[in-house]
Amino acid sequence: MKIKELAPIALFTYNRPYHTQQVLEALQKNELSRESELFVFSDGAKTEEEETHVAETRVILSKTTGFKKVSIIRRPKNFGLAANIIDGVTTILEKKGKIIVLEDDLLTAPSFLSFMNKALVLYEDEDEVAHIHSFCYSGLNLPDTFLIKWAGSTGWATWKKSWELFNPNGAQLLAEIEERKLNETFDFNGTYQYTRMLRRQVEGKNNSWAIRWNASLFLNNKLSLNTGKSLIYNIGFDGTGEHSGSQDFYNMELYEDELVIEKPAEIKENMEARGQFEAFYRRTNSFWAKAKRRLQRMAKGDFS
Repeated sequence: MKIKELAPIALFTYNRPYHTQQVLEALQKNELSRESELFVFSDGAKTEEEETHVAETRVILSKTTGFKKVSIIRRPKNFGLAANIIDGVTTILEKKGKIIVLEDDLLTAPSFLSFMNKALVLYEDEDEVAHIHSFCYSGLNLPDTFLIKWAGSTGWATWKKSWELFNPNGAQLLAEIEERKLNETFDFNGTYQYTRMLRRQVEGKNNSWAIRWNASLFLNNKLSLNTGKSLIYNIGFDGTGEHSGSQDFYNMELYEDELVIEKPAEIKENMEARGQFEAFYRRTNSFWAKAKRRLQRMAKGDFS
C-alpha cells in the first residue's frame, strides 16, 4: 500500500531518560522512521528533585536523529501527563489530521509505523472506527486484527474527526454511562473496573485522560481496530511511571513480522475478542489473582 502522507508521531516524555532512549532507539529501527515527522512533548519538572532527570531526558531528545524532522516542545512548567497528552494530541491533529501516539515507556516493533500508517489509511473513511491500538495482552489467541468497543492507550493512533468526540468532562461521561445503565458493558461484564476508574477521575483520585477517551468513544458507539499480536512492549512496569506498577504479566512478546491487515466484510465488534478480554480480566483482576501477585512481589522483596 502506497501512502501519500505518513502520520506524524507524537512522543510524550517526562523524567525517564533511560526509558526515553530505548523508545527512540526502537522507533529508529522502523523502516518508515526516516520518512516520519516526530513531535516530542517534554513535560516540565514537578519538583526541584526531578529537574535533573527532566534535563537529562531533554539532552537525549536534543541529539535525536533518524527521522524526517524532529520537533521538541519543552513545557516550561509541569503540565502533568493528562494535560500534556490532551494538549499535544489536539495541537498536532489540528495541523495534520491524523496522529500516532507513544509514551516514554513503549518499545515498538520494527513494523509498528508501517502497520499504523496502513491502518490509518484503510479505515479513514469508516465512521464506525475511531481508534487504532497495537498492544495485545499476553495469552490471548486472536486474529492479526480485530474490532472491539474499547480504546486502549498503549501505542495508538486516531484521526481529527475522532478526537473531536473526546469529552474531557469525566462527570458528564460517568453520568451518561450510569443513566443509560451501561456500567456492566463498559466494565466488560463486570470483569474490569473501568467505571470505578472513571469515578475516581471525577473525584480527583486519578487524572487519567485515557479513561475519558475510552468512555467518550464507548458512549459514541465507536470501535477500535486492535492487533492480536503486540507491536508494543511496555517497559514501564518497573514502578517508574506515573501510572505504572509491577504488572509485566500484561506484556506479550513483540511481534517481529508484518501483520496481515484486511478490512472485514462487516464493520462490527468481534465478540470472540470481547469474550477473551473478559476471560483475561477475570483471570488477572480477581481478588485472589491480585493477592497472589502481591505475595510473589513480597517474596522478592518488593513491598509496593
